[in-house]
Amino acid sequence: MLRCLRQAITISANAWTNAGHAVNQLYDLLYMMGRDDIQVGIGGEGGILFDGTFLPDVGGYLSLAEQENSTAGGCRYRQAIPPGQGGKMDIDNNYGIRKDFLPRGKRHYSSLKQPTSQHVMMETLSSGPTIVLLIGSHTNFATFLMTHPELKKNVEHVFIMAGGVRSENPTGCCPKNATSCIPEQCGDHGNLFTAYTSNSFAEFNLFGDPFAAYQVFHSGLPITLVPLDATNTIPINKDFFLEFEQEQHTYEAQYVFESLKITRDTWFNDEFYTSYFMWDSFTSGILLSSIWHGHDNIKDNDFAELNYRHITIVTSNEPYGIHDGSNPFFDNRTAPKFHLKQRGVHSGHVQTGIRDPFCLVPKGKGKCMDGYTKEVSASEGVKVLVAEKAKPNKDVDSKLDREYFISFLHSLNSPHQTAKFNMKTEFPFYKEVLYKNNVKGRLSGKPVILDLDMSPGDFVTLFYLLKMPRQLIDLKGITITANGWANAATIDIIYDILHMMGRDDIPVGLGEFFALGEAYPALNSTGDCKYRKAIPHGAGGYIDSDTLFGLARDLPHSPRRYTAQNSMKYGVPRDTEHPELRQPKAQEVLQNLINGFESGRKVTILTTGPLTNIATFLLSNTNSSSKIEKLYIIGGHIGQDEALDGNVFTVHSNRKAEFNMYLDPLAAKQVLASKLNITMIPLNILRKASSFTRLLREMQLKKDTPEAIFVHRLLSRMFQLHRSHHAYGHIGMFLGEVVGAAIMADQPQLKVVTQIRPVSVLANRETGSDGWTIVDHRNGNPINLVEDIDSFAYYSHLSTVLNEKNQSAIIASFSAQKKLWSTPPSQIGLPTL
Repeated sequence: MLRCLRQAITISANAWTNAGHAVNQLYDLLYMMGRDDIQVGIGGEGGILFDGTFLPDVGGYLSLAEQENSTAGGCRYRQAIPPGQGGKMDIDNNYGIRKDFLPRGKRHYSSLKQPTSQHVMMETLSSGPTIVLLIGSHTNFATFLMTHPELKKNVEHVFIMAGGVRSENPTGCCPKNATSCIPEQCGDHGNLFTAYTSNSFAEFNLFGDPFAAYQVFHSGLPITLVPLDATNTIPINKDFFLEFEQEQHTYEAQYVFESLKITRDTWFNDEFYTSYFMWDSFTSGILLSSIWHGHDNIKDNDFAELNYRHITIVTSNEPYGIHDGSNPFFDNRTAPKFHLKQRGVHSGHVQTGIRDPFCLVPKGKGKCMDGYTKEVSASEGVKVLVAEKAKPNKDVDSKLDREYFISFLHSLNSPHQTAKFNMKTEFPFYKEVLYKNNVKGRLSGKPVILDLDMSPGDFVTLFYLLKMPRQLIDLKGITITANGWANAATIDIIYDILHMMGRDDIPVGLGEFFALGEAYPALNSTGDCKYRKAIPHGAGGYIDSDTLFGLARDLPHSPRRYTAQNSMKYGVPRDTEHPELRQPKAQEVLQNLINGFESGRKVTILTTGPLTNIATFLLSNTNSSSKIEKLYIIGGHIGQDEALDGNVFTVHSNRKAEFNMYLDPLAAKQVLASKLNITMIPLNILRKASSFTRLLREMQLKKDTPEAIFVHRLLSRMFQLHRSHHAYGHIGMFLGEVVGAAIMADQPQLKVVTQIRPVSVLANRETGSDGWTIVDHRNGNPINLVEDIDSFAYYSHLSTVLNEKNQSAIIASFSAQKKLWSTPPSQIGLPTL
C-alpha cells in the first residue's frame, strides 16, 4: 500500500514472503534510504467468526476462504509458492544478499508492539485522500474495505499489479520444429508455474486470495490494472541487464542489481532474459506517470498503453450451487458466509490446492479458474483501466527498447534521496572475521549433532550445548528441519549465535521443507501443509520464532549466512559467482559427520523438532545406523493418564499428540521402528521443566555472561507475553526442550529415571490420531523412556552452565560489534582464541 507521500506500507503476509523476515527486511531497506519515518504494518491477531463477523486486526496470514478465529490455517492457494529455493526462502532473505548488504537499523518487529496492517491502513486512510498500490495478494485491503466501507471515499485511486486478461504466457514454449518437446505454460493467461496443470488462468497475486481480489475489484473504487498482458512486454533483456551492470552509482542501484544478478544466476533454465519481467517496478512507474499526467489522461502515460476493459475475478468454478466440500463460504452452513448469494458466482467449486482432482485434466491444462482476471460484459464486471503494453523507447537508436528502462535506471542512480551507506560502509572499520575454535591437542568429549526446527527453546538448547565443556560435549554439526516452528530463512539466527560464541567452525545443514509424503511427486518443491498448518503464523508462532520474539537483531552479525549461491556439482544448471558460499544441505552434513569418523567412533544425535531429517537419512543410508551411538528424541506424549492431553492446541480433534511427533508422524514412526539406541524425553518430562518463574528466579541470581543475559531477556519477554495475551498461552512448552540436552550430557544431579518400554507412533493420515505415541506391546520397538527428573536441579544446572565464564561469547551483541567497527583497531584489545 502506498500513499502519494510514501507515508505507509503494509505487507502481504500470505504470499511470497513470511511475515517476520519481510518486516525486518523492509525496516532495513527504509533505514538505508533514510526513511524511518514511513510506517510499516504487518499481521494482527484478529480472526473471522463462523458467521462472517470480523474481529479487530485480522492479520492477513491466511486467505479469506481459510481465515477462522486463529492465525493457524491451511495453504490451499499459498502452496503454489515453493517454500524453499526459488520461493519463499530466497525472498525472505533476498537470496542471501539482504544480510550482506542492508544495514541493520533500529526499527524491528517486536511482539505485540508491531503496528498491524489494519491499524496502519486505518490511520493512513483516515487522514485523507490516498492512492493505494497493491503488488501482492489482496487480503489486507479487502479486509479493510469490508470492515470500514465508510473510508472508501478517501481512496483516490487503486493501482494493481496482478492478473492476466488477454495475456499469453511466453514461457514454457517449444522451439520451432521441435518434435519431442511438450509445451508447458506456453500461451496460458496465467503464470502459476507450479500449478498450471490444475489452473492455467490465474496469476500469483490474485491466486493468493481470489475472494479478496473480487472484493477489491467490485468495491466501486477507480482501478488501474497492470496485468501480465503489459508486464510480458517488458522482460529483463540482455541489453538492459548489461546497461544496468554499468550503471550502479548508488547503494540502492547496487542492491537492486545484485538481487537481479543472483536471480538470473539461479534461474531454473537458460531463458531468463525472455521469461523474467518487470512486474511490480513497472507498475510503480505507471502509477507515478498517472499522478504526473492525471489518472484520466490515459493517452499520456509515459510507460504503458492503457484502455478500459470490463473485468471480474473468478472465485469459484461452475457449476454454481454445488456442495462438494470445497467451498467454505457455503458448505456445511445454513446460510452463506458474508451474506453471499445462493447459486451465485461464489457458490461453485473452490480450488482446494494445486493438485485438486476437480481441476486436473488428463494430458491437458488445468480447468480451474480461481483468481482469473476474466474479461466479461458490462453487466457482469466492473470497468477497469488496463495496461496492455509497455511503450517503446522514444530514442530509436538506444539499446534500451522500453521507455521505462530509461526512467528506472535514472531514478535508481539519482543522487537525490539516495542511501548514505550499506552494511559494510556504515562503519569505518568494518571487518568480517570468522572465529573457529581450535581443539588440537585437547581432549574432546561425546561427538554430538543437534537436529532442530528453530523453535524458541531450540536456541536456548544451542547456547547450552555450546557452553558445555568440550571434553564432555563436542558439538560437531547442526541440521535444521524446515517443516517445524520456524521458516527456513531463520537459519541466519543460528549462524549469528555460532558467531557470537566463537564457533563459526560448526557446519549447519538446511533440511527438508515437507513432512514425509507431503511433497508433491510431480513437483517436489511444492507440497501440502497437512500437519504444519497447526502452527500459528502470528503471535507465539512463525513471526515470533523467525524474529526470536524481536530479540534476534541484538545478536552479533555473522559473516556466515544462507545464500542461494550454488554449483553445477550439486545439479543446478550453472555455477553462480561464488559457489563456495553455497548453503549445505542437512543430509550432506549428516553423511559427512556420521560417515567421517574414524573407525570405532560413533556420534550421538539430539533431535528437538520433527524427525524428518533423521528419517530421510536412515532411508538413504541403511548401513549407517551402526555409526550412531545414541539418538535422543525430545517429543512424544505417552498418554497413560487420560486426563492429560498432548500439546497440539490448534487441532481440537487430536488430544493426545505432541507437536514434534505430529508435524511428521510418518518420520517419527520410521525412526522409532529403527535399530537405533533411542532415548525419548516425552511431554510429561518437558512439562516438569517448563516453569518460567523457577527458571527466571535461578537466572536472576547472576547474569555473568552475554549468553546468560540474552537467554534471560528472551525468557523474560516470553514470560511477559505468556501472562499478558491469550495467543501466547502455549509458549511455556518451549522451555522444557533444553532438558533433553542436559539428559544427553549425563548430568547426575538431574536424577534421571528411565524405563525400557515398547513404543510406536500412529501415522495413518488421520489428523485426529496422527502423532500419538503409544506403549505398544505388540508392535512397538523397545526404547529408553525418561520417566522422571529432578526439575529443581535442572533449573539450577542450566543457570550455572549459561553463567560459566569458560567458552563464553566472543562478541556480546550487535551493539558491541558496532562499537568494534567504529573504533580504530589500535585503540581496542582484539579478542584472541
